[in-house]
Amino acid sequence: MDVSQLPLNALRAFEASARLNSFTRAGLELRISQTAVSHHVKALEQLLGVTLFKRMPRGVALTDEGEILLPVLTDAFRRMSLMLTQFQAGTFREVLTVGVVNTFALGWLLPRLQTFSSSHPDIDLRVKTNNNRADFLGDGLDSFIRFGDGAWHGAAAEHLLEPGFSPVCAPGLAKTLKKPADLFTRRLLRSYRRDEWRIWFECAGLDAPRPGGWMFDSSPVMVDAAATGAGVALVPIEMFRQDLECGRIVQPFEMRVHLGSYWITWLHSRKETAAMQMFREWVCTGARAE
Repeated sequence: MDVSQLPLNALRAFEASARLNSFTRAGLELRISQTAVSHHVKALEQLLGVTLFKRMPRGVALTDEGEILLPVLTDAFRRMSLMLTQFQAGTFREVLTVGVVNTFALGWLLPRLQTFSSSHPDIDLRVKTNNNRADFLGDGLDSFIRFGDGAWHGAAAEHLLEPGFSPVCAPGLAKTLKKPADLFTRRLLRSYRRDEWRIWFECAGLDAPRPGGWMFDSSPVMVDAAATGAGVALVPIEMFRQDLECGRIVQPFEMRVHLGSYWITWLHSRKETAAMQMFREWVCTGARAE
């Protein structure tokens, strides 16, 4: 089929209806009537020779064919919108969308981000924070800074830094911790990486206590809990320098263990743009300098 002959309004009507699960809500978004949306979708189905929706008393549901078509159109419309946005105000600004794990965003990236913007005013940087899990295509990411071992299927990875993990807690609680074994009687706050405390205790020459305590999917939130006296958190010390320097939390023991690294990643299938390359070189140079 000749793509130039595809009806743009019908494609927009289908994409909005599929995303919103309703012809009525799609009509409100597109500022046309529900009947017009229905006619557009019907025309597209006739053109393609397939049924895209199952019509039900309350709304619509995608058929298998609709499920296949939706992500392609959503990505296409997103890319078109992104490109047109870059020409606003009569100048071209390349948009760069970077996903960043929360800990690295707060502990390293944000305090330095102004230097990147000052050096690259033609790049419109957009930062999306997450808990180390992201969908490149679904979230519209160009690059993704994450924590791990550097091996992610379908993604290229360049090493940034390897932080040391050590316990932190509120100042009052730290005064009661004289030796690592004192942690046995304290609440140990945990992340979703279950073996971290076991590895730290083994390096201290101790058998780790049975896993217990509260579990968090965000190190900054876990540190907030530790700062209130809720327990002891095992975190990448380098990412919480400000909290340590102002005395909000204390590192009771000097021993650190290495549990992984921060990496900047991007899809193998995605050609690296000039903005992606400039950001990667900037963050790699800065991280390695430390």
